[in-house]
Amino acid sequence: MALLQQKTLLLGLSFFCMTFMVSSHSRQYTPPSVPRLTDLFSHVSVDQGFSKAYGLQNIKVFNNGSMATLTLDNSSGSGLESKNKYHYGFFSAAIKLPAGLSSGVVVAFYLSNWDMFPHNHDEIDIELLGHDKRNDWVVQTNIYANGSVTTGREEKFYFWFDPTQQYHDYSILWNSHHIVFFVDNIPVREFPSTGAFSSVYPSKPMSVHVTIWDGSKWATHGGKYPVNYNNGPFVASFANMEITGCASNPAAPADSPCPSEASGSSADPVQGQDFAKLSSQQTTAMDWARRKLMFYSYCKDISRYKNLPPECK
Repeated sequence: MALLQQKTLLLGLSFFCMTFMVSSHSRQYTPPSVPRLTDLFSHVSVDQGFSKAYGLQNIKVFNNGSMATLTLDNSSGSGLESKNKYHYGFFSAAIKLPAGLSSGVVVAFYLSNWDMFPHNHDEIDIELLGHDKRNDWVVQTNIYANGSVTTGREEKFYFWFDPTQQYHDYSILWNSHHIVFFVDNIPVREFPSTGAFSSVYPSKPMSVHVTIWDGSKWATHGGKYPVNYNNGPFVASFANMEITGCASNPAAPADSPCPSEASGSSADPVQGQDFAKLSSQQTTAMDWARRKLMFYSYCKDISRYKNLPPECK
């Protein structure tokens, strides 16, 4: 009987450890060292760079505009939108996510032009998806080009830290060479503009958006765990906003190039050769992130794609 109890205890401890591992992705790994791209660009105040887009009562700006909080409650989500549209650039925000049970909550930092091109819009997304009782927050990256929502190119990653305890940097580099997604300056994904990717590469000027909203229908396990407003309100904090790029001229055609492409000027600071490809250090770090932390890629989803997109082959 004692032996049976001992085996039962060991099985229970084993199950607990497995559960702890599943719910503790953010504490398993030490990331490689990389150059800090976020140190290369100046911060912009919230009031200077953004307008309040919706949920005005749920947006608070403080510390002379250097920080903001966005809230999701049972009345509304909330969001900011950049005052300018950009054709290429480096875009970044330090974000602290809501603590506690937050299934169905989506905090997003992304570029989009759906307002100007409702039927053929482009989008470059960092979406932070709330957790249920067993899983941490996850980061989803996605890319749309020319409007088809059926061709979203999602990849999902676990964190190597707890994103609710302090601010962490989430960044997007977009130029004519590639799109790169960064978490704390670690590249987690690169989407080149050449080869099989060229037909699905975002090309039109976009606004920068910062939002928190209810993604109950899809965000956590395909909508299995909706937002429970008894756990709210859900507050996301933002700081160290960076918007550095080629601001679009409203009078120019939508697909007109940045001056740096046409004349080699410095109007677009991320179009030069320093940003044309990842360094060996960054490539090593990205390989680490994708091996250790990526748990979903559209290129492996054969149930969704009978014929995988060309770039997956």
